[in-house]
Amino acid sequence: MKRFIILLSIVFAASFAKAQGCGGGPSEEGVKVFGFLQSQYEYHMTDPATNSFSFERARIGVMGKIPYDFSYYVVAELSPFISDNPYLLDAFITYDRFKWGRVSLGSFKTPFGLETNTACNGLMTVYRSTATLQMVAPFRDLGMVFMGGDTSTLLTYQLGVMNGSGLGRFDNNTAKDYVGRVIFRPFSFLRFGGSFRYGFPSYNNTTDNRTTFGGEVQFNYKGITAQAEYISDEGDYNRDLGGGCSGNLIELGEKRSGGWAMLAYRTQWDVEPVFKFDFFDSGNLLKYKENNMTFGINYYFNDWTRLQVNYVYRAEEPVEIDNDEFVVQVQVKF
Repeated sequence: MKRFIILLSIVFAASFAKAQGCGGGPSEEGVKVFGFLQSQYEYHMTDPATNSFSFERARIGVMGKIPYDFSYYVVAELSPFISDNPYLLDAFITYDRFKWGRVSLGSFKTPFGLETNTACNGLMTVYRSTATLQMVAPFRDLGMVFMGGDTSTLLTYQLGVMNGSGLGRFDNNTAKDYVGRVIFRPFSFLRFGGSFRYGFPSYNNTTDNRTTFGGEVQFNYKGITAQAEYISDEGDYNRDLGGGCSGNLIELGEKRSGGWAMLAYRTQWDVEPVFKFDFFDSGNLLKYKENNMTFGINYYFNDWTRLQVNYVYRAEEPVEIDNDEFVVQVQVKF
C-alpha cells in the first residue's frame, strides 16, 4: 500500500484541479486543505421497507501550486458506507504552464460526459443517473490526459490515455483506453459537446473492444439550469468494476443506451426546485430497462452548506420492482 501511495504522489494526473477536483482551484499561497461531508437519511420503499442514516460521501484532501508551472491534488474517501477502510481517491500533479496544452498523469476521473465530470458536491440531485453509473464505469482510472481551455473559452478539450481497469489497479491487458471530451461555448449561457471512449476492458484481452459515445448540452440563465445527456455504449465491459461510483453493475447486452434531462430554478430565496428524468436500456436478454424520475428541492443556507430533499420514482421493465426512495441529504464543504 505504501508503494502505491508513493507512486501516485510522484506521477501526474488526469486534469487540472479546478476542473477535475471538488475543492475549486489550488492556492498560490501554499497548501489548501479542503473536503466535504454528505450526511443523509434514506427511506427505501421496498418490501419490507428499510430506512437508515448514512454518509453518501466523506472526503478530505489537499491541493496547491509548486512554482511555477505545477499543481497537485490528493483526496481520500472516508465514508464507511462506501468502503470499510479509507482509500486514496485521486492523486495528481499537473503541468499547467500553457492554457491550451496542459498535461497530467495519475489517478483521476474518467474525462467522459457531463454528469460524470460534475463534482459530487455540485450535483443538483442526490444521485447520478443509471445511464451514467452503468455505462461510464470505471468512473476513475489511472492514465494521462492532455487538455486545454477553461470555462471562459469558446472551446475546451480533454484527451486521455488510460489503463481502463479502474481505480488503483494495474492495466489488465497490453492495450490502453482512449477517452476524450470536447465542449463548445458559443454563448456565456450555453455549452454543448460530446465524448468518446475506445478500449479493451477485459483481462488479457485485446480482441474484444468497447466503444462509447456521448452528447451533452447545458443551459444556465438567470437562475434557470437545464441539462441533458445521451450515452450509447457497445461491446465488451469489465464485470468487476461495479456500477460507476456506487451501485451494482447490471448485466449488459452487446448494445446499451440511455440518458437524462434535468431542469432546475434557483429562486431569490435560495430555494431550488429540481426535476430530473433518466432512462436506461441494458440491451440484455431479459430486455431490462429503467425509467426514473427525481422530484427535488434544494436549499442553500450559504455557499458551503446545502440541504437536498429528493423523491426518486423508479420504473423497471419487464417487471417493476418496489424500490422507490425518499432521501434527505445535508452537505457541508470546507
